[in-house]
Amino acid sequence: METTALYPVNITSTDAKPTESRTGKLAFLAGAGMLLSRIMGLVRQSIFSHYFGLSDAGDAFMQAFRIPNFLQNLFGEGVLSASFIPVYANLLARREEKLSQEVAGAIAAILGLVCSATVLVGMLATPLLIDIIAPGFHGAKRELTIQLVRILFPGAGLLVMSAWCLGILNSHRKFFLSYTAPVIWNVAMIATLVWFGPRGSEVRLAAALAWGSVIGSALQVLVQLPPVFRLLHRLPLSLGRGSGDVRTVVRNFGPVFVSRGVVQLSAFIDLMIASWLPTGAVTAISNAQLLYTLPVSLFGMTVSAAELPAMSSLLGSDSEIAAQLRQRLNASLQRIAFFTVPSAIAFLCLGDIIAAALLQSGRFTAANSTYVWEILAGSSVGLLASTMGRLYASTYYALKDTRTPLRFAVIRVALTTALGFLFALFVPRWLGLDPHLGAAGLTASAGVAGWVEFVLLRGGLNRRIGSTGIPVPVTARLWGAALLGAAAAWGVKLAIGHHHPIVMAAATLAPYGVVYIGGTYLMGIGFIRRKL
Repeated sequence: METTALYPVNITSTDAKPTESRTGKLAFLAGAGMLLSRIMGLVRQSIFSHYFGLSDAGDAFMQAFRIPNFLQNLFGEGVLSASFIPVYANLLARREEKLSQEVAGAIAAILGLVCSATVLVGMLATPLLIDIIAPGFHGAKRELTIQLVRILFPGAGLLVMSAWCLGILNSHRKFFLSYTAPVIWNVAMIATLVWFGPRGSEVRLAAALAWGSVIGSALQVLVQLPPVFRLLHRLPLSLGRGSGDVRTVVRNFGPVFVSRGVVQLSAFIDLMIASWLPTGAVTAISNAQLLYTLPVSLFGMTVSAAELPAMSSLLGSDSEIAAQLRQRLNASLQRIAFFTVPSAIAFLCLGDIIAAALLQSGRFTAANSTYVWEILAGSSVGLLASTMGRLYASTYYALKDTRTPLRFAVIRVALTTALGFLFALFVPRWLGLDPHLGAAGLTASAGVAGWVEFVLLRGGLNRRIGSTGIPVPVTARLWGAALLGAAAAWGVKLAIGHHHPIVMAAATLAPYGVVYIGGTYLMGIGFIRRKL
C-alpha cells in the first residue's frame, strides 16, 4: 500500500535544503563527470567498431557484455539510487551519523553476499541465459558468447560495489568522482583493444577485451574507496538485523529492481529480439544505444542524480515538501527538455553524420553508419520521455514510494515486448521491407512504450503533489527551434556535398547548435536567457 503522507518526518531545517542554484552546480559536476565517462565510452566503441565492424564476433561480445552489465545496472546504481540514497541522505540531513554508518555498512555486506551468489549462479547458468537472451545465436557464435559471459560476470559483481560507492559519494554531494570513475574502466578496455586488436583474430580479441573489462571494473572500485572511507570514518559491516532503516532499503529493493531498471530491461529485450535479425543487428543496436543513452545520461540521469538526495533531504510538513518538490521538479524538467529536444531532432535528421563521425573506420563502413542512423531515428521517438521519466521516478523514490513506478514500469516492459516483436519481426515481413529495418521498428516501439510510462508517472505525481510539467508553449518553442537548426544543418549538408565524416559533422552540427540556441533565445525561453 502507498503511504498517505508525503514524507514521514516533520522537522524544520534550513541546512538540509540546498538551493536550486547549488543543485544546478551539483548537476553540472555530475554531468561533467558523466560526460568524460561517456566520451571515453564513445572512444572505446569507435575502436571496437574499427576492429569488429558488424560481425558475428562483435554481436557475440555485445550480447555477452549486455548480460552482466544488465545485472550490474539493476543490482547496482539503479537500485541503490532509489532504495539506498533516500534513506541514507535523510539520515545525513537529520545528522544521524552513527545510524548512517550502520546503514552503509549493512548494505555493503548484503550487496557483497548477494553479488557473490549471483556471480556464481550466473557463471554456472550461462548456457541457459544465452538460450533465453540470444535464442537466435547458434554454433560457434553461441559458444563464443557463453565463453565471454563467464569471463565478464565477476566484473559485474565488482561494478555493483562501485555503485555502492557512488551511492555514498552522491549522498554527500560528491558527484564528480562517482561519475568520472568509469573513465578508468573504459581506459582499460581501450588499452586492450589497441594492444590486442592488430595482433589476433576477432575471437581472440573478444576474449582479451572481456578480461580487460574485468580488470577495469576492479580499478573503478579501487579509485573510489579512499574518499568513501574518509566520508564514512567507520564502516561497521553487518547484515543490519534489527535496523528499521536497513529493512526500508531492503523492502524497496524488489520494486526498484524492476522500475528503476526498466531502461536496461527494455534494452535487454531489444537485443533478445535482435538476435533473430540478420548478422550485425545486435552490434548496430548496441552502437545506437550508446549514442541514444548519451543525452539520457547527461541530461536525465545527472539532473535526477543531483535532485534525488536533495529531494530526499527535504524536511517540513507535507504541504511544504509538496510545494518545494513542484518547484524543483518544474525547473529541472525545463533544463532537461532544453538539451534533450535538440538531441532527439539531431538523431532523427542528422543521425548518419553523427554515427559516421564517431564510428566509421576500418571495418565499420558508410553503409553501417546509415544502418545505425535508422535505429537512432527510431530511438528519437521516446528520448524526451525517457529523460523526463527518470526525474519523475526519482521524485517518487524521494517520497519513499517505489511501488507506483513499479506498476508503470511493468506496463512499459509489457508494451516494449509486445510492440518490439510486432514491429521488428513481423511488420517488415508483411510490408516486404528489408529485415534489417526491424531494428528501427524495435527502438521506435520502445519509445512509444516510454511515452506511456511517462504519462502515467506524471499523472500519478500530479495527483499527489499538484500540477507539474513544462508549459505547452515552451515545449513547442523548443521543438520549433530544433527543427530550424536541423533545416540549417541540412542546407549546409546539401551545399558542401560529401567529405570526411568528421568534417561533415563539424560543418553541420555547429550551425545546428548555433541556430537552436539563437532560436530559443529569440523565442524567449527563460532557461537560455538566464544563461546568456
